[in-house]
Amino acid sequence: MDKLFEEYELKFKAMADKKRLQIMNLLTKNGKMCVCDLAPMIDMAQSKLSYHLKILLDANIIKKETKGTWSYYELNQEELNNLLSHELCCLFKPNCC
Repeated sequence: MDKLFEEYELKFKAMADKKRLQIMNLLTKNGKMCVCDLAPMIDMAQSKLSYHLKILLDANIIKKETKGTWSYYELNQEELNNLLSHELCCLFKPNCC
């Protein structure tokens, strides 16, 4: 159970940042996006953006696809559905599952 809690801690810490929430919102609105398109939309240097994307990627909140020299990111809808649904409920509500 401790490992499961550590995984959720990582996910919620990743989402507990205004810039990362903005990134998630842009990915929700626009679908798969390149870093080169994301950076100007949130007025952030590409190196700083990459830092935030790595945190979201490590938490499995987003997915990455590399095409040539460019990386494209999109939300991991399956993971978000688990975080925002019944699965998490089962950890904190008795008789939920």
